[in-house]
Amino acid sequence: MSTRARRRLLLAGSALATMAVLTACGSPGTATPSARGGSPAIAPAATAAATSPAETSSSRPPVAITHIHAVARDPNSGELLLATHEGLFRHVNGELVQNGQVIDLMGFAVAPDGTYYASGHPGAGVDLPQPVGLITSTDTGRTWRVASRGGQSDFHALTAGPAAVVGFDGVLRSSTDGTTWTTRSIPAPPRTLAAAPTSGALLATTEAGLLASSDTGSTWRPLSPPGTALLVTWADEKTIVIATTTGQLGVSSDAGATWSLNPTRIGPAEALHARRGSDGGLEIVVVADSKVLRTLDGGTTTENLLP
Repeated sequence: MSTRARRRLLLAGSALATMAVLTACGSPGTATPSARGGSPAIAPAATAAATSPAETSSSRPPVAITHIHAVARDPNSGELLLATHEGLFRHVNGELVQNGQVIDLMGFAVAPDGTYYASGHPGAGVDLPQPVGLITSTDTGRTWRVASRGGQSDFHALTAGPAAVVGFDGVLRSSTDGTTWTTRSIPAPPRTLAAAPTSGALLATTEAGLLASSDTGSTWRPLSPPGTALLVTWADEKTIVIATTTGQLGVSSDAGATWSLNPTRIGPAEALHARRGSDGGLEIVVVADSKVLRTLDGGTTTENLLP
């Protein structure tokens, strides 16, 4: 891409990002936890999926990313996903491409079966309620449908396990079908929720500490990591990864019984994902210090995936 073409791309993306910030962030909805911190704008290389068969990638200009709310990997393709203020983006061949409709994805989770779940606010011209409630996608985020609580819930904390979806919209709720919800109790509002891939055991980062539940949120018990957990995720059924308030990464390989804390500080984390590979290696992807970082050694060394 020439210098002149790249400059036009960045200018177009910045203009659209500014419009999105003005329209979506101030959208009203059910009382929720405070919004997470933002990230500097990242200009994707191109737009990928269309929102409808008639709307192709060539008909939509690129959009600059301003806030990254969640990061995950598609369990089927392995592609890295960024759930952002400007919609869902996919990391393909070293570049970001926009995937589907422009929706402020305040909450985002991928179930073990590959179903996408999200919540937040629709972008301009998107035919979804405000807030969207719980929306689902079975085509890797190209299209979304409202499963329930449209116009009612904005789940800032959201996770999907093998048998239930759990979210927090000011109230902790769980659902086995995405439609009917059961109200749960929790000692303090969760900033993040995470479900284990096989058992569905829950973790929550809260002002009361890191909490664990083995009964879909009916009861909770505290865990004792070597630092205050800001974000948490499961890498597999036994491996827990946390990002601490001091900008460090902690790992437990026995479901929270014992921990190791890496002394390297990677910066304030905004989103976190981890997984065990077939070779037993641990990959951690964290949005921190304005970067999307990948580490294979618990945080000692990192690679910026979007330099």
